[in-house]
Amino acid sequence: MKILGIETSCDETAAAVVEDGAKILSNAVVSQIDIFAEYGGVIPEVAARSHLEVMMPVVEKAMKDANCTWNDIDAIAVTHAPGLLGSLLIGTLTARTLAILHDKPLYAVHHLKSHIYANWLVGMEAATCSAEHKDLARAARSVSEGHAAASVPTFPVLALVISGGHTQILYMPSHDKFEIIGTTRDDAIGECFDKVAKILGLPYPGGPSIAKAAKEGDENKYKFPHPKIDGLDFSFSGLKTAVLRAVQKELNLPISHPSHDLKNYLTKKQVNDFAASFQKTAVDILLEKLSTAKQQHPDVKSIVFAGGVSANEALREKAEGYFPQKSLSGDNGAMVAAAAYYEIQAGKKPTDPYKMNIYPRISINA
Repeated sequence: MKILGIETSCDETAAAVVEDGAKILSNAVVSQIDIFAEYGGVIPEVAARSHLEVMMPVVEKAMKDANCTWNDIDAIAVTHAPGLLGSLLIGTLTARTLAILHDKPLYAVHHLKSHIYANWLVGMEAATCSAEHKDLARAARSVSEGHAAASVPTFPVLALVISGGHTQILYMPSHDKFEIIGTTRDDAIGECFDKVAKILGLPYPGGPSIAKAAKEGDENKYKFPHPKIDGLDFSFSGLKTAVLRAVQKELNLPISHPSHDLKNYLTKKQVNDFAASFQKTAVDILLEKLSTAKQQHPDVKSIVFAGGVSANEALREKAEGYFPQKSLSGDNGAMVAAAAYYEIQAGKKPTDPYKMNIYPRISINA
């Protein structure tokens, strides 16, 4: 079964053709990172216009790279929630129109579900576990791009979804079944990376910038607190503030000193040390919660990591579980097609292309 997946939830315009929920036949992505690096974040109106300019060329490239005609496509899948309203609108209008023109069944897919199913795609990097450490010790095993994975996650599964807009732990007893058991009460982990990067004067997006600086820094130089949040929920706003106050203290500046000006006083070594110390703390917080979740769900057989922050090397070095191939950690069409395939296998019915709605904010179980 060949599915065309379309993704435009934020600032990547993406389309891909995937066979049987695993084999990537094509994966075309046009990123807007270069556009928004200048502004330090995504501007929704600009993102939507950029999607509009490249949407059909990206779809055409995905079809061409897959060596497919419309007769070869069995279904179309598109991200309809959550995300930026204007961005979602471009992708869903495209998918709806194509479904009507080519008489193909259309499937509306939740963005977080897609990120999770990136772990079932061919070419993923799998980290299989030795469980030497109670906080999820790690033994990594890479599977090169374009070759079949030696194994896939086994249910029940714990999924840690970590991105610029989301931080959640989900329990999956089987395909297309999700129970949210932990979520962030304020900032998402990726958002926290972006804000700390801005304090340190590092470029957007913050995740890769902090990871790069951290390689040259001392992760034990500064000690940051771990939020005391009951249960499996997260909180990252306090960590961001702790970094801000630590930088101001290090520079002997008052807390009233504007955060955007601190970078002008920091040395490169200080930036690297703060980046490394923050990254270590953020990763440890994630793994502490995940370890607790595993203890509370002893039947779990696999752990999967999903979302843009799953590309973080420090996390991959410490964590136990399955990781998507790095090129599939960010937004892409292949993950949308994979998620739709497993929805179809679970018995989900197609969406009426004349009635499909978009939802900027909606639960994965809605």
